[in-house]
This record gives sequence, C-alpha cells and structure tokens, in this order.
Amino acid sequence: MASTLLDEALEGWRYTREGVIAEFENFPADSLDFRPAPQMRSLSELAWHIVESGAMMAGELSRPDGNFRRQPYPEFLREYSRDFGRPTTKDELIALLRQSHEDGEARLKNAGELLMLQTIIQFNGVPATRLSWMSHGVAHEEYHRGQLAMCARLLGLVPALTQLIEG
Repeated sequence: MASTLLDEALEGWRYTREGVIAEFENFPADSLDFRPAPQMRSLSELAWHIVESGAMMAGELSRPDGNFRRQPYPEFLREYSRDFGRPTTKDELIALLRQSHEDGEARLKNAGELLMLQTIIQFNGVPATRLSWMSHGVAHEEYHRGQLAMCARLLGLVPALTQLIEG
C-alpha cells in the first residue's frame, strides 16, 4: 500500500505499465509489424513510443529545472531515449518496457516527493505540479494500452485485460 502521494502515483504507473506489458505478451512474436492502418504505428513502433515517452516523462519531471517547453517534443524523445538500443524482437521489446519503467521509477523516487509537488511548465505553457503532470503521462500509456487491445481484437485475440477480468 502506498504511503506517500508519490508512491501512489508510482503504483498507478506500475499498474499501467504491467498492463501494457501483458498486452504485448499476448501478441504472437510474428505480429509486431502489424499496423491497423497504413498511417498508424506498428505494434513494435507503439512499444518504442511507450518506452521513449515514459522515459521523457520521468526524465523531465525529475529534473530540478524541468520544463516541457525547453525544447521541441522530438528533441525530448531523443534526449531521454538515446541510451536505449532499438529492440527488434518481442522479448527485447518486453524487456525494454520493463527496464525503462524501472529506470523511470527510480529517477522519480530519487527526485523525491517534494520536487514532485513543485510546478513544471507543461507543453501548453501552463504550470502544473509535476505530480499532476505525471497523471497525464500515465493516462497517455493507458490510451496506448487501449490501442493494443483494439489491435488484439483485429488480430483475432482476446486482449490481456479482458482475459484477466474473465478469469
């Protein structure tokens, strides 16, 4: 059970990331190039996006001088994902989803709750507490988890969350 607001937020992110990983584990290894429409990300591209955006969230929120307007969005993604290799297999993607979350969680814990209660400038230029912005990052991952569930259905699979609920 969470003992601080930061612990509670991290617990929410952990639950979400575990759900994302469960959805990826549900896909056959040969389906990672599947994309529901030509202009949409493939499953492997979606995994990479979740990794890099989660790393960006944890990285920027944990910086004492964090500011989501300090550089263009693509530069944030490059900055915070540059140390990750580009995975090519299902097992590598899942390992990176796990490792990047562990790294991000450690960064946020090390930053501490006091910093997370301080404000940061959001992409829209409006200040918000870092902790409230973290809920945006978790919601972003849940959004993509929904896309993964839709992809599972399109591939004739039962989404992992549905499997969990139905037992």
